[in-house]
Amino acid sequence: MKQFKVLGSGCAKCVKTAEMLERISQELGVPVTVAKETNVEVIMGYGVMSTPAVVLDEVLVHSGSIPNRDQIETWLK
Repeated sequence: MKQFKVLGSGCAKCVKTAEMLERISQELGVPVTVAKETNVEVIMGYGVMSTPAVVLDEVLVHSGSIPNRDQIETWLK
């Protein structure tokens, strides 16, 4: 099972990113867990300077915008 973390303040873009990860993974039948991380110290620990950011299995894979569907599908394969 893939483990995602959405890093950010809880803003609308961060919420949308988490919703997209959950929805697309369900559509593709890929089991995932999606956690939201709002602690600034934890976010900085990943070297993130702009949010929303996405961490997949403890590796930063995206930051600074809402990822597009193609990116999410690539992460789920």
